[in-house]
Formats: sequence, structure tokens, C-alpha cells
Amino acid sequence: MTRHPKILALTILLLLACTLHAQENLRIDANRLEATLMQLATYGRDADGQPNRVAFSDGDLAGREYVRGLMREAGLTVRTDAAGNLIGTRPGTEPGLKPLAMGSHIDMVPNGGNYDGCVGSLAAIEVARTLHENNRLTRHPLEVIVFSNEEGGVMGSRAMVGELSPGALAVANSTGYTMGEGIQRLGGDTLRLDEARREKGSLAAFLELHIEQGGILDREGEDIGIVEGIVGLNWWDVTVRGMANHAGTTPMDLRRDALLAAARFIQAVNEEALAMDGQQVATVGRIRAYPGAPNVIPGRVVLSLEIRDLSTDVIQELYRKIRDRAIGIAASSGTSFEFEALDTTGKPALTAPAIQQAISGAAGQLGLSSRKMRSGAGHDAQDIALIAPVGMIFVPSQGGISHSPDEFTSAADMANGANVLMHTLLKLDQQDN
Repeated sequence: MTRHPKILALTILLLLACTLHAQENLRIDANRLEATLMQLATYGRDADGQPNRVAFSDGDLAGREYVRGLMREAGLTVRTDAAGNLIGTRPGTEPGLKPLAMGSHIDMVPNGGNYDGCVGSLAAIEVARTLHENNRLTRHPLEVIVFSNEEGGVMGSRAMVGELSPGALAVANSTGYTMGEGIQRLGGDTLRLDEARREKGSLAAFLELHIEQGGILDREGEDIGIVEGIVGLNWWDVTVRGMANHAGTTPMDLRRDALLAAARFIQAVNEEALAMDGQQVATVGRIRAYPGAPNVIPGRVVLSLEIRDLSTDVIQELYRKIRDRAIGIAASSGTSFEFEALDTTGKPALTAPAIQQAISGAAGQLGLSSRKMRSGAGHDAQDIALIAPVGMIFVPSQGGISHSPDEFTSAADMANGANVLMHTLLKLDQQDN
């Protein structure tokens, strides 16, 4: 018996309405997310019980095995790529579509905290698990990626975009393992790194949830940060040369004091960064004086210079202004300045406007406040932006503390971020790319 066309159409509309209602009401398990974070925190503590899950350490290996198990429980097929990245996959209903990926990292700086990177990784797994438990199929294939050694040089994501230089494999972290040794230790293969590389356009999008690592959201009482871009950073070693001489017998007006010139330079860096319009930052974070004796005028000083901004042009403009100030200081102090650019720079990465819009829509749908902001710290998404559209979601860091055992993000804020991540993913899943 054939149904009346109007009844059939009404039935279809009701089914669609029920499906959309169920999707809009889908929520992650906040208690489970917090419990998995606390369990992950038990891996990699030092002798004093402080968090110390540095990449390649025994704690990192143990934490990765725990996370691997969570990924499997979420219905993901898990593998380790040649760069040591953990990748969990779930097929979509339309295999011809490109994968939607989400993730972060679980390694930490020495004596770091339990939230940086970990919230994003475990939230991505929780999203996949929620979809799995609710039999919610996506059109696009899904990938959850836990990148290797983010804190020691965004190793895994750089390898994935083909930007990990051969020289980087010889760089050792605080565990004593080089990146090359670490990749092997994580189950990767340095002889097959090309297999970890993804082509540009191979992902439909990449999403990363992260704690803010600053105090803006916490101070302003906002729930969600929508990241507009991740700043680029350039580093230089700056060498100031004067003349070492006896501190007691050299008159003040005849000195060529490299440390005094360096002090003037540090002040100039601060002044030039403040004088320019915008949110650029410049920092001198390390200084060494030679020969380093209390009774010798320093003849050489080596210091660091770091400049960050969303624009490469702004970084270079500020660098030129700082160099001009150095030339003036050198002329008036009888010293010289040498700038050596270091091969440890990160390029600015703007997030995709369409993904920003999807994040904003997801936050509004969930009744959460949000604001657009920049990321002053580097992330794996910064590298993935070279091959795919990316989006970043920030959740508050209490007191703006990060890279410290005292960093903290509440269970409610983590759940908010994970729910925004999930609903952003579902919005992007409706697109055909």
C-alpha cells in the first residue's frame, strides 16, 4: 500500500528534525574526560612526584600506550606513522571525501603541567568516543592525531608536512635522546619519514583544542577563544663585542663595555616593540657575559632576540628597527653587534575564516560566550596549516599559567571546549570538500 505523498513528506521531515535535534543535544561525557586526563597525569612523574613526561622518556612511552588504548575504546583503528605520531582513524559514510582531523600532543616540557596539549588530545578522543557510542556516523572519514614531540620542536607535525630537516634528527632533548633516536623509540622509522608526509589538500580540515596558555579568557570570564591565527616567531643570537680589560685600572670614560652596550640594547628592544602599532612582542630571554669575572670588564656578550607576530612583514620591520638601534649603540659605545638568524623559526599561520565561523556557531549553539583572539604560542596546527585549513579552540587557563605544574583548567571548561570541538566537527562534516 502506497503512502499518501503528503504523509510521506511529513514523515521525512519529522525524521530529519529528530536527527538534527539528537545531533544538537549530543554531549561528551565531562566526568570521563576529566578522569582520563587525571589518569594520563600519572604517567611520567619525576622522583618528587612532579609532572615530567618529556618526549621519548619512559613516561611518554607509557602515556602513549594508555592513549592508544583510549583510542581503540573510541572505535578507532590505531597506528603509529614513521614520525612517531599516533593516528586513529574511523571511516565515513562517503569514502570519497577527505578526512576531518583533530588532535594535539601529550608530551610536556620538563616539570610542565598536565593540561597543555593533553586537553586537546583527550578531548579529540572523547569526541570520537561519543560519536561511536551514539552510533553517529560522519560523512567524512575521521582522524584523531596525537603528535610526537611537540614541545621539543613540533617534530611530528613538521614531519607530516615535510618540514622536518635532516639536521633536526641530531638535536637532543632533556632525556638525552636525539629526535632520530626518539622516533625509533616511539615506534617510528627515520628511514621512512617520507611516508609520514601528507600532501597539501589531503585533509578537509584540522581542528586543535588547547588551553589558552594566557589569562585573557580567565580574566574576561569568556568560555571559548576562537583563534584567528598563530603568531610566527624568529630567533637570533646577538653578539656584542667590546674589549675585556681590568675593572680596577680602566677609567670609566675609556671603557668598551660589551655588557653595558647589551643592557642598552635590551632596553631598545622593549622600546621599539612598544612604539609600533599592533600586538607584536620582542624579548631578550638569555644573556651571557664573557669572561664572566667580577674584576674584568666584559669584552663579549651573547644574548637572544625573539620577535613574534601574525605578520612576517611586521616581524621583519621590527627587526630592522632594532638593528638600527644597535648600530647607534655600537657607535656611541665603541662596540660592535652581530646578528645570527637561527633555523628555529615558525611561520605565522592564519586559521580558516570558515572554520572560525563554524566554531562561533557551535559555541553559540551550546550557549557559550566566545571571543576572537590570537595565539602567542606555537602549536601543531601552525604546521598543519601548510597543508590544510585549520581551526583552533581555546579554553581558559586559570590565572594564565602554563608550562608549569600549577597550570589548571576546570572540568567544566574542558567539557565546554570538547563540546565545541565536536559540534564544529559536525558542522564541517556537512561540507563536501
